[in-house]
Amino acid sequence: MDLSGKVAIITGVSKGIGRATAELLLAKGMVVAGWGRTAPNEFKHPRFHFIRCDIRKEADVQKAYDATVKAAGPEIHVLVNNAGLGNFGPVDGFSSEQWHQMFDTNVHGLFYCTRAVLPAMKKQQLGHIINVASLAGTAGTANLAGYCATKYAVRGFSDALFKEVRPQGVRVTCLMPGSVETNFNGNEPGQQPDPHKMQPEDVAATIVHALEAPQTVLLSEIQMRPTQVK
Repeated sequence: MDLSGKVAIITGVSKGIGRATAELLLAKGMVVAGWGRTAPNEFKHPRFHFIRCDIRKEADVQKAYDATVKAAGPEIHVLVNNAGLGNFGPVDGFSSEQWHQMFDTNVHGLFYCTRAVLPAMKKQQLGHIINVASLAGTAGTANLAGYCATKYAVRGFSDALFKEVRPQGVRVTCLMPGSVETNFNGNEPGQQPDPHKMQPEDVAATIVHALEAPQTVLLSEIQMRPTQVK
């Protein structure tokens, strides 16, 4: 798909993968609506619209979608479901609140956002949904049971959705990165890039690669890993 002039929604836009993706899509000539609870610091662009939204709340998502249409027009061409969080620890050490917080963001919020954009994409017979999952959606890891469960759910949802909307010309890609140097889980990126981790810009470039694939090509699943391992 030629991205110039097209409209993208990115969730979790304040930092990390979301922000890097917004910057790259703007550089490609897109109009970007960034949804998040906090705005990205010192980030302004004439084609960037920050829309405050807590995707865990269904009503918030509908308001954000309406605001996006008002700001950018009725055609939505790309949705990057990037917002996500992880609470780590043993299963019997989890609070129910922590468990629900992960599912409300990683799974339920992703569903609300996807459902919001699908009618326009189907009508256009053109659209691309990128669901940012994780390699945690391919193999279980001790002390990551809740997070893995959400990412397995995202992978299953993506696999079913791409088969469902394929006839309408809508593409769905499930992107599964491994270790990325971000603020995920409260960690701060180091001053020097970690050679054993990918950078947010690497993931953003892969998202663009999937979006720019010929319309006859669907990259349904992409797994990403650092080349060097510890």
